[in-house]
Amino acid sequence: MLQSNSKFTISQFLKRFPNDDACLEEIKNLRWPDGLIPCEKCNKETKHYKLKGRTAYSCEFCRNQVYPLAGTIFDKSTTSLTLWFYAMYLMAQTRAGISAKQSQRELGTTYKTAWRIFKQIRTLMADTDGLSLNGIVEVDETFVGGKATNRKTKFLDGQKPKEVVMGMIQRGGHAYFKHIPNTGKWTLLNQIKENVSPRATIYSDEYGGYYHLPKFGYRHESVNHLLETVRGEVHTQNIENFWSHLKRGITGVYRVVSKKYLQCYVDEYAFRFNNRFAGGGMFDLLLRQIAEVKMIKAT
Repeated sequence: MLQSNSKFTISQFLKRFPNDDACLEEIKNLRWPDGLIPCEKCNKETKHYKLKGRTAYSCEFCRNQVYPLAGTIFDKSTTSLTLWFYAMYLMAQTRAGISAKQSQRELGTTYKTAWRIFKQIRTLMADTDGLSLNGIVEVDETFVGGKATNRKTKFLDGQKPKEVVMGMIQRGGHAYFKHIPNTGKWTLLNQIKENVSPRATIYSDEYGGYYHLPKFGYRHESVNHLLETVRGEVHTQNIENFWSHLKRGITGVYRVVSKKYLQCYVDEYAFRFNNRFAGGGMFDLLLRQIAEVKMIKAT
């Protein structure tokens, strides 16, 4: 049951998920909400019964077995389900993330195991809604680690290049944040065309990459940050606030994020932003994703 916006306490969590069987039953119910599982052997949609000491359920007619963990982030993991669920609880409770070192201490595992668990949990936070943003949409891009000169990924000798993250926030609504290869005109325009309705009004700064938006049907207004930060309702303050939160989280919690996994961390902060009013229900939102998101390899 989805928790209310009130805080989901650790005592409530432990009461709800006291052991691995309770966690497994939750996963089964998420994958087959009506309680009936289609049996691949006898082709009947029936109740299945838990097999003692195993992560499997048996068909009441032909005894064919199904495995609720198959294809999920828990598949073939030797870590207990209660520990996985506790890790998800920790992720849902924090506003700024939890480092692998801290999660290692909390879970009592090796650093590698803790890192892998939270990497898999972030896959549950990836945006799969496919919503098209509408109304007023603020658009901007930033460089992780600090703003580069002239929006180029410049870097000093011995330093790694800064990575570009683009954001699109519908005021009062959903948002998308994408790790993109560059700030070229077509890179930006293609992201907007993919995620924003042509009926939307787009507010941005005066970067030239956005000047061609009206050619694609968008109403576009910009604000010159050298002269002003706000012109009436034309501003990008919401997305700039998100950038501040993202950068504080990455530098303060995770310290260093590789290019390969940057989108995973961006997804984490985007998930929190898009579900910022969920309160204690954020844990259940993560649980709901279990039935939708496939496992990724820990490479």
